[in-house]
Amino acid sequence: MTLNRRSFLKGVAALLPTPVFAQGTGPRVVVIGGGFAGASVARFLKRANPKINVTLVEPNQTFTSCPFSNHVIIGLRDLRAQQFGYDRIAAEGVTLVFVAATAVDAGKRSVTLANGTSLAYDRLVMAPGVDIDWKALPGYNQNAGDVMPHAWKAGGQTLLLRAQLEAMDDGGKVLMSSPATPVRCPTAIYERASLIAYYLKSKKPKSKLIILDSKDTFSQQRNFQNAWKELYPDHLEWVSLSQGGNLASVQVETRTLVTDFDSFEADVANVIPPQKAAAIAQAAGVADRTGWCPVEPLSFESQLVPNIHVIGDAAMTGAMPKAAFAANAQAKVCAVAIAALLAGQKPPEPRLINTCYSFVAPDYGISFAEVFRPANGILVDVEGSGGSSATDAPPAARKLEADYAEGWFKTITTEVFG
Repeated sequence: MTLNRRSFLKGVAALLPTPVFAQGTGPRVVVIGGGFAGASVARFLKRANPKINVTLVEPNQTFTSCPFSNHVIIGLRDLRAQQFGYDRIAAEGVTLVFVAATAVDAGKRSVTLANGTSLAYDRLVMAPGVDIDWKALPGYNQNAGDVMPHAWKAGGQTLLLRAQLEAMDDGGKVLMSSPATPVRCPTAIYERASLIAYYLKSKKPKSKLIILDSKDTFSQQRNFQNAWKELYPDHLEWVSLSQGGNLASVQVETRTLVTDFDSFEADVANVIPPQKAAAIAQAAGVADRTGWCPVEPLSFESQLVPNIHVIGDAAMTGAMPKAAFAANAQAKVCAVAIAALLAGQKPPEPRLINTCYSFVAPDYGISFAEVFRPANGILVDVEGSGGSSATDAPPAARKLEADYAEGWFKTITTEVFG
């Protein structure tokens, strides 16, 4: 990817002895994280007030999208279709710094980068996403992920899980684990299970997938389970929390998943472990003992550290789930709020919408939509708003929802990166 001239000069500055980047004379907003949340807020901040100096800090020059990565796992999509650059964001006047952020000094209002330089800010937006909580599941560490991939961050793990499924003999057993909430994009777990079951039914009909779940209920449960009963009665089994599905530990050498009451040996194991806000959020002090970042719902300003805003998967917002559409919606609200705060004004009270599409098969989609408002320091559902796919919808409607999902992905990625 080719950097614009301004970004190039910033990179040159990093090689000089001075410890601080020159950032201009207007209000300075630094954004950490270039995913759906961070890229969106950087772009919308410049649109809200072009005089704001916006610097986007992201270690990777290419973003790899998690939405639709389940299609990559079963061979229906190339990983390159999930990848997006930042040229259009730079073209709108956002300064790009492709270096990891390593520390935040809230007192000095500065961000330290991996190359030792620093960025000053008037307001900081943190959109770092999630990290795997490597201490939460006994036996599952970073090395275990090379054998029992989580694939919950799109990229190499996605391709590893795909390769393992392709190499498995017909008749092999696939195990998935689903952690307790909160978790990034909770319905994507059951979409993945559905699409893997589709793959097994199509390519390896003697094989079966078993989901070991740390929950008894999940979003869109009736729609998913009705579809499983119809499409995959011999290829997918769901073991709930009350049925003994809670994953207690793993044994990597034998690909064994141990629950509270039993153990299951897999040919392919997709372990999705507990998660938490990314390490930089922990280091900045904006995460509490839950591992997530409580925020004030009008502006997404941290409840723990002033002048820092947290959006996207790392934020703890109340009822709003951790999803790409939610991250994009939060970014827009946050951008408007920061522009108002920098102008000495009170942020307006927002209404936020989230829409999630899921695939049960390539031509079978389901969805739900929700509306949220601030109340009592969190975001709550607006009573009577939103809705989900009908449980008795005909095949034509399911196909139409799958088409809508394709359109949604093209729209949001174009808005954020295109």
